[in-house]
Amino acid sequence: MATAVALAATGLTLTPVAAAQTLPYQDPSLPVAQRVVDLLSRMTLDEKIGQMTQAERAKVSPADVTTYRLGSILSGGGSAPSPNTPAGWADMYDAFQRGGLATPLGIPMLYGSDAVHGHNNVVGATIFPHNIGLGATRDPGLAERIGRATAEEVTGTGVDWTFSPCLCVARNDRWGRTYESFGEKPELATQMSTIVTGYQGTTLGGPASVLATAKHYVGDGGTTNGTDQGNAQISEAELRAVHLPPFVEAIRRGVGSIMISYSSWNGQKLHGNRYLVTDLLKNELGFTGFVVSDWNGIDQIDGAPGFTGAEVAQAVNAGIDMVMAPDGWRSFITLLRGEVQAGRVPLSRIDDANRRILTKKFELGLFERPLADRSYAGTVGSAAHRELAREAVAKSQVLLKNGGALPLRTNSRIFVAGRNADDIGNQSGGWTVSWQGGSGNTTPGTTILQGIRNTVGSAGTVTYNLNGSGIDSSYDVAVAVVGETPYAEGQGDRPAGMGLDATDLNTINTLRAAGVPVVVVLVSGRPLDIAAQVPNWNSLVAAWLPGTEGQGVADVLFAVRQPTGKLPVTWMQSAGQQPINDGDGKAPLFPYGHGLSYGNPAPDTTPPTAPSNLRATVSGTSATLTWSPSTDDVGVREYVVHEVAGTSDTVYGRTATPSITISGLVPGASRQFYVVATDAAGNISAASPPVVVQAAGVDPTPTPTPTSGAAACHVTYATNDWGGGFSATITVRNTGTVALSGWTLRFAFPDAGQRVTQGWSATWSQSGTTVTASNAAWNGSLPAGASTGLGFNGTFSGTNPRPASFTLNGAPCTAG
Repeated sequence: MATAVALAATGLTLTPVAAAQTLPYQDPSLPVAQRVVDLLSRMTLDEKIGQMTQAERAKVSPADVTTYRLGSILSGGGSAPSPNTPAGWADMYDAFQRGGLATPLGIPMLYGSDAVHGHNNVVGATIFPHNIGLGATRDPGLAERIGRATAEEVTGTGVDWTFSPCLCVARNDRWGRTYESFGEKPELATQMSTIVTGYQGTTLGGPASVLATAKHYVGDGGTTNGTDQGNAQISEAELRAVHLPPFVEAIRRGVGSIMISYSSWNGQKLHGNRYLVTDLLKNELGFTGFVVSDWNGIDQIDGAPGFTGAEVAQAVNAGIDMVMAPDGWRSFITLLRGEVQAGRVPLSRIDDANRRILTKKFELGLFERPLADRSYAGTVGSAAHRELAREAVAKSQVLLKNGGALPLRTNSRIFVAGRNADDIGNQSGGWTVSWQGGSGNTTPGTTILQGIRNTVGSAGTVTYNLNGSGIDSSYDVAVAVVGETPYAEGQGDRPAGMGLDATDLNTINTLRAAGVPVVVVLVSGRPLDIAAQVPNWNSLVAAWLPGTEGQGVADVLFAVRQPTGKLPVTWMQSAGQQPINDGDGKAPLFPYGHGLSYGNPAPDTTPPTAPSNLRATVSGTSATLTWSPSTDDVGVREYVVHEVAGTSDTVYGRTATPSITISGLVPGASRQFYVVATDAAGNISAASPPVVVQAAGVDPTPTPTPTSGAAACHVTYATNDWGGGFSATITVRNTGTVALSGWTLRFAFPDAGQRVTQGWSATWSQSGTTVTASNAAWNGSLPAGASTGLGFNGTFSGTNPRPASFTLNGAPCTAG
């Protein structure tokens, strides 16, 4: 009776379903599209609106999920159950999920969380470096492995959706979200979008598959003055050239959701911009996942607090499919129902949003496996994941200056000072346990000081004092670990000064007064204004925001690992230079890409030998692939197994040994795989010959692949014109049988007035009408059957005809 009264009060209606009847949408053997059509046909308007609604966990109950048919719940930054443990999270998730399953149609809910550098809302989770540090590694394989590890920890708590990665391109370091960006250039964020595959797996619904979110679409890193939620006053050409390419790559990787930016583009809020959300993202780029708003984002459209029907209609008609209305979700439901009933939001738009949302729920397998998979709970903060984080930290360290004090020696007397030396909270930064983060012992981990002490052991002496008191000339070296304290969006903006504060400067001066060499380790989410002080420091390391595994910082300080990080951003001479970016003509303190090594040894550029003798042993619906190991000068780090399906080339798995198990074979359906090896320096081998695998009864012996021959290719070329400008999106597919290690695409414009002005995902040049695009460092390997995407912005006068022909490495391509 109480439920009936509640339903009457809200105006919601029920659609009863016979419990014993198996309906088409409940049949996992049917195609997802068919299941979606069947379920959608059974849903009332209220059920559809419920699916488009996301509420905050602290503002909703499992009974509300049932009553209002809510499609999603989220944890905002720092919003966690009590106890904040994997089991506490899984219990909470299951309670909300049972609320979804209790609805007449039994539609499961999606639970979202900001797992942006590990499962950072959970105490005890592995906290990886923030994105700016990952950008310094220039290691897309590492990013993918971090995504996989994070997905396992997220899965163990029940959560099935992460609001990550941030593919923003930070163009002004005053912005408080600079550390959420992989760097200032679009190709870097594009390169590191491999983390999407890490989160989701090769397909949604596999082991520990978590829905990823590319955010914040689009231009949030390009606002005037670096103001958070500000206004990007830039041309469409710049928007497309600088801020769009990482999203193009995420879509190519199958990202399941995209979050809209709070910011504006030339005065119009992104949350209400139909051109960018529907025309560009969904129609031109072909995004088939669903679009989610940011936290109360649609409430900013009219500039006044409180949802209005006009804001709701504009946002939904613009193309937003799910609305994050944390505490105002009831109001959103009422307003959207009214806008639909008044004809201001067409039912076709509601159906399209539901179709997108339900598709992802089916693909994730939520209808078959709705409750938390607690078998992954043991991965939360596991030793293996912490070791991966330690590797990431070490690779992210950028040696900016070395006057000879580095690397440190274990048999020396070392004095350590600074408020960031022994503080897990400070070294982890914002979005760690709480939204803004916090200083102190916020979560288990290894501080930088502990890492130094672990490395020295009994061989030398390590003394620590917060402000440097007690140092004298008897010490061989002093290490000052200073920089920023935690912050997140909004509170992290720095419209005024960007230097070290008086506390840090006084600490460093105390160390210098002892007359010993001073090594400064900067823990920060962006470059700091330090040009006036750097001449007084012997050595300088940018440690970024390393997370819980401070041992990785010590590894580089003591040369357990060599410093290999490169600046993902340009380091300013002064704050007055902001914005400063590579190629803008401003003289930096340290340029984009800067990073020293100890003794500057020649880098290893020799790839491993290709894996050979790839074979498959099939048993039922699984197979074991084995191959002869590769050899390499510095050692093979891992093997990467790729699966090729038509034009799609995806990473199936990674292994340190020359074998892997393939599961899910379907009788009569063949699957094709090949293997590459990577070494400790990040070099990638040529591909092995492919192997074709079917269920038991099919000979798995690979067809011999020629090792030489001309390239064969297919090119698609599409443009979007505006005024006298245009953008071109190109896909190049290797249709030959030989893997290409390095490629060059050439074509000629039919009209002398057509010019390339700015390109991405390749090195572009033009001579007369002839255009040349050579691979970037990260996409030079193009296995047989694989594709890569690239593009450019250009200008034209008169008409803009497409090129008539293309060549790849000198061989003619087919075009379509």
